[in-house]
Amino acid sequence: MPSEVNFGVREFGENLSGPREVQLGDPGKKEDNDSQWTRRHVFRLYELPAAPRTDWTWRSVRNMGKNEFMPILPAERDPRLITVRRGGTLTDEHHRLLAEWAAVCAEHVLHLFEQEQPHDTRPRDAIGVGRAWIRGEVRMRDAHRTAFVASAAARGLPGPAEFAALAAGQAVAVAHVAAHDLGAGAYAIRAAAASAVASETESARVRERDWQRERIPMEVRELVLDDQRRRSAICWNAFDD
Repeated sequence: MPSEVNFGVREFGENLSGPREVQLGDPGKKEDNDSQWTRRHVFRLYELPAAPRTDWTWRSVRNMGKNEFMPILPAERDPRLITVRRGGTLTDEHHRLLAEWAAVCAEHVLHLFEQEQPHDTRPRDAIGVGRAWIRGEVRMRDAHRTAFVASAAARGLPGPAEFAALAAGQAVAVAHVAAHDLGAGAYAIRAAAASAVASETESARVRERDWQRERIPMEVRELVLDDQRRRSAICWNAFDD
């Protein structure tokens, strides 16, 4: 195990008041999806501007407070993307595969954010948290919190950097809701397209889409491709053929 962790998990508070150290989890209590290693370590949390505690998927974090809604998740959940323990058919193994694929998609465009904000590690940290959740080292609730953090990093940035940060937020959110995997893919595609010159945005979209598809794990490939066909219209048509 690593000797230390710097995942940068943050929470919403009243204002941006700087870092504070807290211990995640109750060391004396056994919790699902947690490990002794996680409970032993201290995460750095930051307070961010207050935001309504509704399902963040339906609110555009890049315009916090403006009540702008965004798509990605359908009104009716697909049971194939709901875990068995919640009444769906998605196994834990396949859930982790979706999370890793989402992380790969977000990571591929992360340089577009880091070129604009080289000292802001929030999106990269979020991808790290997502992978720690896959390994069983981070609780789902902590991964879910981190999704807000990466998405908040997108505020006020040009399109490519903004979408890259939002892709990272969606990727770590897969721990909470598996269907966020397409959110990571769609935002990564938007980032790639936004970084291209106007005459090449469509070809950039197709290249990024195809790059992502080549990396879908075989075990969930048919599920993801079918889901893309079903949801492309609410994902800015990012997955259109």
